[in-house]
Amino acid sequence: MAVGAGKKNDMAQEKLGKVIFYLLKGKHLTKENINYAKRIQKKLQPPKPLLEVLKELEYVDDEKITRAIKANRDNLKLGTLLVELGQISRNDLDRALRIQYEEKNKRKVGDILIENRIIDEKSLVEMLSLQMGFPFLEPEFIELDHDLFNQVPYKLFMQNKFIPIKKHGDKVVVAFADPLHKPTINSAKGIFKKDIEVAISKKDSIDFAIQKMIREQNKDTKPLTMDDESIVGIVNTIIINGIRAKASDIHIEPMHDRFRVRFRIDGIMHHIKDYSKDMMPLIASRIKILTKLDIAEKRRHQGGRIDFQFGEYKVDLRVSTYVTVHGEKIVFRIINKMDKLLTVEELGMPPRMLDSFITRALNAPSGVTIVTGPTGSGKTSTVYSCIDHLNTPETSIITAEDPVEYVIDGIAQCSINEKLNLTFEETLRHIVRQDPDIIVIGEIRDFFSADVAVQAALTGHQVLSTFHTEDSIGALIRLINMKIEPFLISSTINCVLAQRLLRKICPNCKKKYTPGPAQLKLLGYHGGELSGGTFYKGEGCGHCRQTGYIGRIAVHEMLLPDEQVRDAVLKNSTTHELRLISINSTGLVTLFESGIYKASKGITTLDEVLRCLPRLVPPRPLAEVKRLLGG
Repeated sequence: MAVGAGKKNDMAQEKLGKVIFYLLKGKHLTKENINYAKRIQKKLQPPKPLLEVLKELEYVDDEKITRAIKANRDNLKLGTLLVELGQISRNDLDRALRIQYEEKNKRKVGDILIENRIIDEKSLVEMLSLQMGFPFLEPEFIELDHDLFNQVPYKLFMQNKFIPIKKHGDKVVVAFADPLHKPTINSAKGIFKKDIEVAISKKDSIDFAIQKMIREQNKDTKPLTMDDESIVGIVNTIIINGIRAKASDIHIEPMHDRFRVRFRIDGIMHHIKDYSKDMMPLIASRIKILTKLDIAEKRRHQGGRIDFQFGEYKVDLRVSTYVTVHGEKIVFRIINKMDKLLTVEELGMPPRMLDSFITRALNAPSGVTIVTGPTGSGKTSTVYSCIDHLNTPETSIITAEDPVEYVIDGIAQCSINEKLNLTFEETLRHIVRQDPDIIVIGEIRDFFSADVAVQAALTGHQVLSTFHTEDSIGALIRLINMKIEPFLISSTINCVLAQRLLRKICPNCKKKYTPGPAQLKLLGYHGGELSGGTFYKGEGCGHCRQTGYIGRIAVHEMLLPDEQVRDAVLKNSTTHELRLISINSTGLVTLFESGIYKASKGITTLDEVLRCLPRLVPPRPLAEVKRLLGG
């Protein structure tokens, strides 16, 4: 009798679909509801899954479906669930099962579906996370428990695509690529001898995390040595001294009779030390070993990166080798992971500019906001501050970055990884399908990325990105040169924020001074245009290495295009014409004028303004600049 009841149950499940059967069993649906939905389904062209018809008739909602799936997930298979939820067709599943049957290795159905592009992995993972209540984790960005990882050979994790994350009370949190595969779940339970808290993750994120753990295990566990005797000690000394000096870059440069080390501190190069030329090949080899570059290759340029930790310092080192006539020049870019993320209010914008930036750019419902400037001008930091400002529970933010520099909780950040074939182009193709409100493109680098940005803005998304141009007007011209249609540029660009970093006057040795006639002439002034400002210079002291400066501050030029600027873009006006129209109609304050404003506040010097900022049109008197910027 029990056997007959069981067969009857199986037939009912097969006929209705498992999810609908569980909804009926849980009294979320009635037979009358199902019969009426079937009659409607027969009339639909193209046909829809029965579950979708039941949802449209409002007999069930997502919450009830999720509840039914979670209560019965041990009895569900991935392929069946995808068909019933309308993610794939029955034919798609049959094709995947046929491929699986014909294979010797018997891959999982999910892997076959993804490989044959029937469904993409991100959609699959997010659907499972949403519908089944599995938390979605990205292990590559999480601090993992080494003790749990070391309990079994890492090959087991690689083969079965799961990785332990942490202990959570009496359970172990484990991220699986396929959280419905019972043998893998049971295997994890057997390994850790505890109940498993199932999470879901992308396969490449699990692979990346496993490789990261292996690298950390293979690291030399001895304390870092600092000396001028051994090659290892010299390399450690150079890197650690650069980090301590708060350098942004370390340059190791071969010369005809020696090699020298210089640090870029606050944007300026400082000579640190010279070493014997004979040591350069050994230094280069040691750095290549650290950064996993090809030691034997000395005729081609190479690039790599490494996470470097020393005491309380934790930095990301980007390494570039460049072949010169005297050997390989090596440059480290230092990105300090311990740096605090600035708020938008802490970026250093004058009051009126800040208010306009927040209300007209960041709070706009759609459009493109571009932060522009040369390498090392703080563009990425500004974009992250904007993301942090916009990050709310009501907003969906997704990024494509190369690589992710700050991990912000609550947003979907994608780190481009060419080795895993996760390219910038492929990521941008998928990004709009993720139902984002805000899209962050790490950098507009070519026609494709520029086109994605403007097309996303046209479809109602807010887009943030960076761009390499000299000033705000240059961004519009460069987009035109990239063959983006002028009407698209004029209708989608909300804001272009150009910026530079100027050195701040050392507070320990600053002294008041009055600019002389020669400096006024260089600035483009003749008489009393600077009245109302107080100017300082640093005399040099031990705190600032006798430079008179310590730290840096951003200066900004913000273009908020109005109708006159948009018309000028449509008419393909010249850079000079666009700049004059922007100054006259939008109240644009140039980078040079913003620098003079900061100098008049005693934050930086007029020498820094002249050294760093482009003077493209004559500056207006300080009183007028203050009126436009406020404060």
